[in-house]
Amino acid sequence: MRRGSIPGGSGHVRPMRLLGDPGLRTPCEEVTEFDAGLAELVEDMFATMYAARGVGLAANQIGVPLRVFVYDCPDDEDRRHLGHIVNPRLVEADGITVRGPEGCLSVPGIEAGTERFDHAVVEGFTADGAPVRVVGTGFFARCLQHECDHLGGGLYLDRVTGFRRYRALRAVRRAGLAA
Repeated sequence: MRRGSIPGGSGHVRPMRLLGDPGLRTPCEEVTEFDAGLAELVEDMFATMYAARGVGLAANQIGVPLRVFVYDCPDDEDRRHLGHIVNPRLVEADGITVRGPEGCLSVPGIEAGTERFDHAVVEGFTADGAPVRVVGTGFFARCLQHECDHLGGGLYLDRVTGFRRYRALRAVRRAGLAA
């Protein structure tokens, strides 16, 4: 990515994969080539995330089975966190557990109270291949954990339990989405 460019400014909006698409349940592969194609993917991901009014997006949500995600997400102090991570690894997820509303661009219109740790650390690389370490708290920690789950083939609905899970899955059926 060019320095000083607006993320997603030169990207193209790609179709979103929805719940029921097998690509959302398949673990993503490591990125091995840090080239112009990867930079283009990151730009397209930002454009798609912004068009869908999201705060994070994993590559498999647009049908690309690579370990990449983008984010433009506030934390609980309303500080903006903007970036992308290639080959991310969740190296810490700790602190208090907080249940909060969580949704997903691949499960549109459905939220459920989901437990997540209040602190998360993700390590990986930029699209240029430079090492990066991202620390998140509060809502941003939730976002980091959510996107890492996606790359492993998971969805936030997998973490919802009890009556909240029943209500969320009922809403999925009513929305005509395949679970």
